[in-house]
Amino acid sequence: MTLSEFLMPTKEYTARRGPMDKIVLSSRVRLARNLFQLPFPAKAKKSVHLKILNEIKQAVQTIPDISSEGLIVSMDELSNNDKTVLVERHLISREHAKRGAGSGLAINKEENISLMINEEDHLRMQAIFPGSQVRNAWKKIDSIDTLLGKVLNYAFHPQYGYLTACPTNLGTGIRVSAMLHLPGLVLRDQINQIINAVNKIGLAVRGIYGEGSAALGNLFQASNQMTLGITEESIVSKLEKVINALIENEEEARRHLLAEKGQITLLNHIGRAYGILSNAYSIDSQEALNYLSLIRLGVDLGIFPHGDRSMVEELFLFIQKGHFQLFSKDSLSTPQQRDIARASLLREGILKFGTPRQVKTASSSEKGI
Repeated sequence: MTLSEFLMPTKEYTARRGPMDKIVLSSRVRLARNLFQLPFPAKAKKSVHLKILNEIKQAVQTIPDISSEGLIVSMDELSNNDKTVLVERHLISREHAKRGAGSGLAINKEENISLMINEEDHLRMQAIFPGSQVRNAWKKIDSIDTLLGKVLNYAFHPQYGYLTACPTNLGTGIRVSAMLHLPGLVLRDQINQIINAVNKIGLAVRGIYGEGSAALGNLFQASNQMTLGITEESIVSKLEKVINALIENEEEARRHLLAEKGQITLLNHIGRAYGILSNAYSIDSQEALNYLSLIRLGVDLGIFPHGDRSMVEELFLFIQKGHFQLFSKDSLSTPQQRDIARASLLREGILKFGTPRQVKTASSSEKGI
């Protein structure tokens, strides 16, 4: 079975819904684990990588979510474009996409559980749910961890907790995060102030693909930084409070944008994005994502008469390099060919939303922005 045959169709994938998903696209909880008395991947020989891969693959067979209809593969079985697609769906990290023989991946059919084998650690498992659901994601991956812990001998120290390749993951080994769409805070020049405030309480706000990545499409990832000396419950609770605060701030920013200067500033940004996407004949993925972010904002605020958020999110996913190449009927071997084909797709897709229009400020509360 090829990856394109296994993966959920883009229309189905982008139609998934969760609490507060106008602002919180997804919630993710990741656990880092290593096997007892074996060197970390960066220090291990290829023979050790293969030993670890085989041992964890066998252990994964005990997980019903994956063993029945899931996908378990070695990274060298995947093409470079397959790996790019998996990064775009946040099922693997950009670092894991560089791995080959001796590393592996396991995914369930619903694509809300993925396990990276021999990434930075021997095992990095994650649950990713739509909307604001960090607690549900935590419960899900905790149950997977419990199952695997019965058959794998984890490296654990009574003082330092779970031992990890990077000291910042020592202790619980947990990374809790949420992906948020914050165009209102960006347009009102408040995003840096918000990021600084979050950083001061020990959390981090990063770009779309985590550490070291840019905030394309006004998408930001909020996550914990500390894992040692604090319980998983405390980490989850703290991030839930921050997510709720970010939601409130973004909602307030959107209300101000609707009211300010008769919405002219807001409509100008959204109208320009609509104009470029409906007329461009060549556009790269980064520029397209930034403009689509404004279209998504317009849909959420009722500015597009025929707009549907799932339509925007399908375009969000489909125009990215990996997905575009995977599902394209044509052979697009160069960036220029992809940019031209991407612009054609967007010109056709964006017209389905109708022309942006002004909305009554009084109706904003009814629309639940």
